[in-house]
Amino acid sequence: MSFPACKHKKHKAQGPRRNGLRWLASEPYRVFFASGALWSVIGVSLWPLFYAQQLAFYPNVIHARLMIEAFGGAFVVGFLGTAGPRMATAPKLTPLELLWLFGLHLACGVSHLMQRLARGDAFFIALLGSLMLCLIIRVLRFRQEAPPPQMLLALTGLGCGIAGAALMHTEMDLARFRLAGLLLYQGLLLPPVLGIGSFVFPRMLGGDFGDPKTAAQSQAKLLRAIAAAVLLVGSFFLEAHGLVAVGYAMRAIVATGYLLIEVRWRPRQAGSLTTGLFWALAMGWLGLVLSPFHYLQHVSIEHLLYIGGFGMLMLIVGSRVLFGHSGDLEGFFAQSKWVRLLIFLGILTATTRATPAWVPSTTVSHHIYAAWTWGLLSLLWLVWHRKRFVKREGE
Repeated sequence: MSFPACKHKKHKAQGPRRNGLRWLASEPYRVFFASGALWSVIGVSLWPLFYAQQLAFYPNVIHARLMIEAFGGAFVVGFLGTAGPRMATAPKLTPLELLWLFGLHLACGVSHLMQRLARGDAFFIALLGSLMLCLIIRVLRFRQEAPPPQMLLALTGLGCGIAGAALMHTEMDLARFRLAGLLLYQGLLLPPVLGIGSFVFPRMLGGDFGDPKTAAQSQAKLLRAIAAAVLLVGSFFLEAHGLVAVGYAMRAIVATGYLLIEVRWRPRQAGSLTTGLFWALAMGWLGLVLSPFHYLQHVSIEHLLYIGGFGMLMLIVGSRVLFGHSGDLEGFFAQSKWVRLLIFLGILTATTRATPAWVPSTTVSHHIYAAWTWGLLSLLWLVWHRKRFVKREGE
C-alpha cells in the first residue's frame, strides 16, 4: 500500500502543504515536542509559585505527573508517531488521528493542572493506548517491512506507562504503590531510551542506523531487546518488593550493557550536541547508581536520572529530529556556544535539584533554583528551534 502523500509520482517530492493538517499528522513531533517543552515549563513553575504562597496545594504529585505524562509523554508520542510508521514503511498518521492524540495530550495536562489526577491519568492511558493501537494496526495490516527489533522496547515503555497510571488508582499497599510509581515514572521512559537510543544514537554519532544486515543479526537484536525488556520490568518488581539495591543494579547493568552492545560509541562526527549526549547518559547512569545508597533521599537523587538523563536526552534527540526534518542535518554536528550553554543549564538543573539529598537545608532554595533553570532551558530550546518546527526538508 502506498503512502497517502505519495500516490502520484509528480507530487512525491512536494508532499502535503506545509500548513496543512496532513503535513502535521505525517510529522506529529512538530506539535508534540513544542507542547511537551511548554508543559515542562508549567510543571516546574509550580514550585516557585508554591513557595511564593501563590498555590493552595503542595505540588509534588502534580509536578511529577506533568513532567512525566505531559512532558515525557509528549516526546514519546511525538517521536513514535513520526518514526513508527516510517520504520514499518506503513501509512503515516492521519489528521483525525493527530487531533485525537493531541486532544488527549492536552486534556491530560489540563486535568492534572486542575488537580484531577484520576481524570488526567485516564486521558494519559487513552493517549498511550491509542498510539499503541495506531502503530500495531499499521505493523499488522499495512507494513511493507518489519520494524527494527529495538522498537519492542519502545512499546514496552508504552505498556509500562499504561500499567503504572492504571495501578495508581487501584487498592494500594506499599509494594503496589511503589510498583505503580516505578512503572510510570521510570518504565515509561527507560525502555524507549534504550530502544530508540540504540536506533538513533549511531546517527547522532555520525554513523548509520545500524540496521541488521542478515536475518541472524535481526533475530539476535530481537532476543536482546526481549531480554532487556523482561529484565527492566523485572527490576521494578524486585525493588517494589524490598530488593532495592538489586532492582537499581539490574537497571544500571541492563541499560549499560544493552547500549554498549548495540551502539558503536566512537563518534565519526562530533559536535556540541554529541558532547551533550554523553553528559546526559552519564547523569542518568549516576542517578541509577547513587539512589540505592541514599534511599531515604532517592527522590532527590533520581532527578539526576529524570532531569540530567531523561530530560536532556529528550531535548537532544528532539534536536536531532528537528535538524534532520528541516534539511539541516549537518547543523546537528556543529560546535556551538549556544548549545554548550543549554547543556550547562541541564547539568546545573539536575545537580541543583539533587543537592538536597546531601544538604537538606537547601531544599527550598534549590527547588526554586532548579525550577527557574529548567524553565529557562526549555524556553531557550524552543526559541533556538523556532524556525525548524515549521521548516521541512527540501523546502
